[in-house]
Amino acid sequence: MMDAFERFGLIINDRVVRTPIAIASMAGIVDARYILERKDHIGVGLIGGYAIDRPTMDAARGMAASSERKEFVYDDPVEALGAEIAQLKTFDVVTGINLRGSSPAAFAAVADAFGDDVVYEIDAHCRQAPMVAAGAGEFYPKNPAALMDVVKTLKSKKVTVSVKIRVGIAADDRALVRALWGAGADIIHVDLMDAGIAKLRQLRNSCPLVIIANNSVTTFDRMREMLSHGADLVSLARQSDVKTLAGLDAAISRYADEDGWYNSPKQLCRGGDIRALTFCCMPVKECPLIPALTRIGLSKDEYVRLKLGAVKGTPLEGGPNTCFGSLAWCCKTSSPCMFRDMTLAQDGIPKKEYMRRKRELSDTLMSRVFHDVPSPESR
Repeated sequence: MMDAFERFGLIINDRVVRTPIAIASMAGIVDARYILERKDHIGVGLIGGYAIDRPTMDAARGMAASSERKEFVYDDPVEALGAEIAQLKTFDVVTGINLRGSSPAAFAAVADAFGDDVVYEIDAHCRQAPMVAAGAGEFYPKNPAALMDVVKTLKSKKVTVSVKIRVGIAADDRALVRALWGAGADIIHVDLMDAGIAKLRQLRNSCPLVIIANNSVTTFDRMREMLSHGADLVSLARQSDVKTLAGLDAAISRYADEDGWYNSPKQLCRGGDIRALTFCCMPVKECPLIPALTRIGLSKDEYVRLKLGAVKGTPLEGGPNTCFGSLAWCCKTSSPCMFRDMTLAQDGIPKKEYMRRKRELSDTLMSRVFHDVPSPESR
């Protein structure tokens, strides 16, 4: 698994993720069998959604009986989930369970049964009226205090928590993800709907959580678009056939091996998220860097000190013939620059290694930007 870690650097639930591709839950469809048929081309499998208490179980039964929708229907949720989880334990896929519950106690009961074996994904996404009326799905982003109670309850069990949301449901998506970060969530699984990449960039700029982006990921271009605007992983649902998954897996692996940073952001001046500060030059002219620093509360001087300090003793420290005397200020390799490339060649630094170092620099910058967990008063 070291190859996968070196390639992507992704760890979820204390396990290396072999590829940044997830299967999103589809009620009545995505179970252990579904994941196992696709296990060679995914890193995370989110089975479900599973109703876990009486109100949501009754809603699931009603939905299955009154429409052509499929639902997982059973009498004992812990027993049903246990049988599914057991089938996935020996395989190289991080397992998550997408849960529909109407109270913190319902989620706590499942966490007590399975401990830290799985990722617990709170379904704050389902928009079916019976499930929302039961106090699950889209009920949660419309009632964020209830959602935070569930997150905090699960985190008290010392487990990894994902929250699946649909953009445009909460009053303010950025405020919601910041509140989820403050409550202890580890992962935001976001259905972008028709909101576009700008919304994903907003979420990335609002929290340091792992982001799984979902919506119409059928091509590598679409995958890279999401990764370059803030996603750590992408997820597929209806289009999660083996052929599509295999193509995406092969393409992102090749890209990572060639580029060195599989989800490198676009540069800030080209619409990138704030991870792209790693590619920005010194703050000496009016450009998108200046308002970005203002938004994140970083002065120009602090930005310069932070960046130069982070590269000290690394291959990025040098570069006297570059525009600002150090590779710390140089752009990404997809942008032509004779001075950067000349320096890399002279110092014997492969472009892949340069990008890997830029990712490390970005991680340092993001640690500073997201140093303080938001308090309830600041949300």
